[in-house]
Amino acid sequence: MKNIIYALAILFTLNIAAQEGSDRKGKKDKREMLKDLTPEQHANLQTKKLTLALDLSDRQQSQILALNTTIATKRKAKMEAYKAMKEKGEKPTKEQRYQMMNERLDAKIAYKKKMKEILTDEQYKRWEKMQARKGKGKKKMKGKRKNKER
Repeated sequence: MKNIIYALAILFTLNIAAQEGSDRKGKKDKREMLKDLTPEQHANLQTKKLTLALDLSDRQQSQILALNTTIATKRKAKMEAYKAMKEKGEKPTKEQRYQMMNERLDAKIAYKKKMKEILTDEQYKRWEKMQARKGKGKKKMKGKRKNKER
């Protein structure tokens, strides 16, 4: 009887471990796929997602596409610069990290202002809710990672 219980316990834990591993692999594949996209392709996908979520007009789509393209291009350039720095084995100084964080926040503020100009009041409210949900998901994931490390 004990052997049967042990065997069932082992099978159950293996099954759970296998399911957890497949979730992570799917997210990694998606992330890898997005890395290979050009900034224009990435901006196009983001714009289409917003179009579906907010029912954007053609004029709004073109404005948001232009905005997303510039942001994606800048992001790609910064990522390349950071990768080059990392490959050299260099780390940013405290002053450089502060400057990067400051620039990132300034960019977010400017993006939010542009979106407010482009979107109607109702669309902007829905967009803000989407952004709030996106942030909550990231916080939950960080909490799960901390719990798994313990």
